[in-house]
Amino acid sequence: MATRPVVNVYKVDTRRTEDRRDVKAATVVGQAVMPTVFSAPIRRDIIEHTQNLLRRNQFQVHAVSRKAGHQTSAESWGTGRAVARIPRVAGGGTHRAGQGAFGNMCRGGRMSNPTKSFRRLHVRVPVKARRYAAASSLAASAVPAFVMARGHRVEEVPEFPLVVSDEVESFKSHKMARRALKSVGGHSDIVRVRESRRRRAGKGKARGRRYVMAVGPLIVYKNDNGIVDSFKDIKGVDVRSVHELSVLDLAPGGHMGRFIVFTQSAFEELDKVFGTFRTESTYKKGFTVPMNVMTNADVHRILQSEEIQSVLRPAIGVSAMADKFEGMPEPSYVAEILKGVKEPLVASKTSTKK
Repeated sequence: MATRPVVNVYKVDTRRTEDRRDVKAATVVGQAVMPTVFSAPIRRDIIEHTQNLLRRNQFQVHAVSRKAGHQTSAESWGTGRAVARIPRVAGGGTHRAGQGAFGNMCRGGRMSNPTKSFRRLHVRVPVKARRYAAASSLAASAVPAFVMARGHRVEEVPEFPLVVSDEVESFKSHKMARRALKSVGGHSDIVRVRESRRRRAGKGKARGRRYVMAVGPLIVYKNDNGIVDSFKDIKGVDVRSVHELSVLDLAPGGHMGRFIVFTQSAFEELDKVFGTFRTESTYKKGFTVPMNVMTNADVHRILQSEEIQSVLRPAIGVSAMADKFEGMPEPSYVAEILKGVKEPLVASKTSTKK
């Protein structure tokens, strides 16, 4: 959660030089007011739950054939032949004759509980939950600790959230986009993404998903004057409009703290997109930025503060009910009880001996 009032706006190095390593660091050219959405509560539980539900809506319906495992003539031999009553393939002269069929335990049989195309895979995700998760993910992206914990290499990034001037939206070439990322310290993260590409573990290799790769920076813009085409070919980099932000982009895999680069116009548009604590969003009807239930989470410090202690009533003394004891009695009570009991007990013992 970022609470400082303003953020620096950086101008990237756009010089055309033959040496691609000759890139100057970005310089500060102005300031922008911090949007209220970066003060939203960081709710990891809401982010993870909403992201998992939204991913379910990307599943493709699949099922086995209704005829699978039953495309043979088979009938049970019944009882009395000392064999199982599973249906068996009719005929003779081949190894297949007499073999079990149809059952899920049989070779060539159907699967147990065959998958159906009408299975309920997609679920409706509440609009409020999606908006809350997006706002919370944005707030987490402004905390360097969360960004680094997610795995991004951002040691050279000057500031979070990172805002660049609007000239980036007019980039026309892939080369200028790479220079811009290197100028703001994002090149190390691009190298990390490139080195992370590896073969997928599992059957996805045979289904068109042979390789997996880490996720890199997210570029957020307002007006597409060429920025999408210039950044889209950089591996690991995603480009999204400020009006299309989703928790799937802001917290991939449910892990908050993505490295985000905003253009100045997109950064200033966030107050209209998400609203403030008291002003509703222009684009999301009835939505305002969520507020923290407690502004100070140190409950012990609050209770021990002078303001609280000064208005508390004095402690109540020990009541008369405290004299009642439970469990084992005190020795003084035992002595009081047994004071007149010991002599008759002794007398009774002597009388029995006689």
